[in-house]
Amino acid sequence: MRFLADESCDFAVVRSLRDAGYDVLAIAEVLRGATDEEVADLPASQHRILNTEDTDFGQLVFAAARANAGVIFVRFSVAARATLPATVLDLVM
Repeated sequence: MRFLADESCDFAVVRSLRDAGYDVLAIAEVLRGATDEEVADLPASQHRILNTEDTDFGQLVFAAARANAGVIFVRFSVAARATLPATVLDLVM
């Protein structure tokens, strides 16, 4: 699997996925400051699953029926954030 991590994606998730051998393109590293629309166009064209914590992607991807390769949307409370990387990794394995 290949992933695209939106700027809102906790970078610990990016590191965790990379450490497990996944190909992860992080917007924060390659296209910092891109608009949500620009980011929403990338996953389908690059066959990547979008990882995000940004609720705007629900509107952009699902409600607008924008082409996509999949979306992992996570919202963790502050108290549970320490488990975020392991939880996402468990989800994709």
